[in-house]
Amino acid sequence: MTQPGLIHSGVATDEFFRDSMDRGEPLVLATVAQTLGSTYRKAGAQMLIAGDGRVAGLLSGGCLEADLMERALLVLRTGEPATVHYDTRSSDDVIWGIGLGCEGAMTIVLSRLDPANDYQPFKFAARCRFDQTDARFAIVTESRNPKLPLGAAFWTQNKHSSPAVVATAMNVSTPRGAGPSSEVIAADDATFLVVPIELPPRLLLLGAGPDAMPLVEIAGLMNWQVTVLDHRPAYAIAERFPRARRVALKAAAELPEELRVGQYDAAVVMSHHLISDQAYLAALSDSSIPYVGLLGPAPRRIRLLHEIGAKAAQLSGRLYGPIGLDIGARSPETIALAIVAEIQSVMAGRDGGSYSKAVG
Repeated sequence: MTQPGLIHSGVATDEFFRDSMDRGEPLVLATVAQTLGSTYRKAGAQMLIAGDGRVAGLLSGGCLEADLMERALLVLRTGEPATVHYDTRSSDDVIWGIGLGCEGAMTIVLSRLDPANDYQPFKFAARCRFDQTDARFAIVTESRNPKLPLGAAFWTQNKHSSPAVVATAMNVSTPRGAGPSSEVIAADDATFLVVPIELPPRLLLLGAGPDAMPLVEIAGLMNWQVTVLDHRPAYAIAERFPRARRVALKAAAELPEELRVGQYDAAVVMSHHLISDQAYLAALSDSSIPYVGLLGPAPRRIRLLHEIGAKAAQLSGRLYGPIGLDIGARSPETIALAIVAEIQSVMAGRDGGSYSKAVG
């Protein structure tokens, strides 16, 4: 078997998808249907594969993708979906002679996305992520029913064409941040994987200085939806933040109105302007945003909290300042990494510690 060179896209999955769809380029959607043991991703995880070797997303640590590429090219040529099984639990563990040693098994369904099927169900999932819409889709992972072929997809607009039990499962709401889990349903001589669409975090960045640029870049690569606000015309320029969903020129005094209209999962205060940061913190104290990060040393935080008076108590338990995990960050890029990592750990309910120490 020849092994093509994998060309990773270097862009967020939804960004990669939109670019491909706009060009009418066919793609292969690889969906994890089932896993056993230790695997890199779990059921419902997806990646996109283009005919020229570009991919977005990963289903393993890079171990399986070369073989998936070969199989995806066949799906692109024929249009016929395929099921692939990988089992690395054997002590021999010799797959294509590379010995993965991952101690897990995975079943993956490959299906073609193109204008003929309107790029579904990925188009629906990407739209839900963009619009922050709580929804689910279903995909057939096994079938003995010719009316429900392998890879057939169902979403909000056509869910009533699926068995009633599947349509009902697709109506279930997933609480935000609950860690959505896929559900396997057998009906009408077919097996369906019902996948909750995980919505991206919404980050509000207050301050658009040069050190905000790597933060937006990292968060954007993670598919986070980032809004950047600044009171300085020289900084609040959309071209400086290509991965931000929105960049706006706004005075700090306008933040209360912004918070009434928008919904955010995290906010970072980093304008480096004391009066503006004071106004930002005062407004954020009246919000319900669960993570409020403040850039700067502890004495600055103490001063700002003193300045906003009684409102400081309303930030108790959700103000993180100095911001970021302690990873020895010094440069704008490493500080951005520390900030994003801390937000991720807080949203996931983790302490951000080392895995190796956690398992002893």
